Amino acid sequence: MAATAQEDGDRGQERGQRGCEHYDRGCLLKAPCCDKLYTCRLCHDNNEDHQLDRFKVKEVQCINCEKIQHAQQTCEECSTLFGEYYCNICHLFDKDKKQYHCENCGICRIGPKEDFFHCLKCNLCLAMNLQGKHKCIENVSRQNCPICLEDIHTSRVVAHVLPCGHLLHRGYRCPLCMHSALDMTRYWRQLDDEVAQTPMPSEYQNMTVDILCNDCNGRSTVQFHILGMKCKICESYNTAQAGGRRISLDQQ
Repeated sequence: MAATAQEDGDRGQERGQRGCEHYDRGCLLKAPCCDKLYTCRLCHDNNEDHQLDRFKVKEVQCINCEKIQHAQQTCEECSTLFGEYYCNICHLFDKDKKQYHCENCGICRIGPKEDFFHCLKCNLCLAMNLQGKHKCIENVSRQNCPICLEDIHTSRVVAHVLPCGHLLHRGYRCPLCMHSALDMTRYWRQLDDEVAQTPMPSEYQNMTVDILCNDCNGRSTVQFHILGMKCKICESYNTAQAGGRRISLDQQ
């Protein structure tokens, strides 16, 4: 559970206690919305019925001398360092993680900055090895993760860029377009072995079915198997039945 904060003047934590489960910092934020003191915006949001606007923070309280002052990197009273990294736009205080503020994203990202570029169409900072090698989807991060439903753009959890261009925090298949999220070749070959070692009952051995492949979008007719049906075009098992089962007459 996030750190508990009380009304202004009662911080709900011991004097000198540094940071919270989210950030390492030497100050508390004074929330402009309710005038309460919290270690960070996430602690605030977990305990209140409204959200703290990080950009509107004007004042902080030092954890050592408890002086309330303008948001800045070092305490003006006792010289406590509030954060090895400080952004005067986001009012982010934390230990040094090679952070940088991206003007286009509008928030701070974990760097190093030279390892990332901002894709103007996706409207998101991506790893340099994806430059020119990813499928752009306009404003792709301005939505919630379809798996955990957490906002992707401001999330502290790394989002994975899928071959289909969508983003998600975890999972093996994109729930939006159903494309495989990872290179599944090794798993498909393991499934080949399992299918070969698991013969279907005699009444199903001559049964075929039309399938649609979620990876290559191809259609094919294959032998029905309970463990999975392999695309004849790309050899993926990420398929869906696209028609009824039928007995193959040429095998009767």
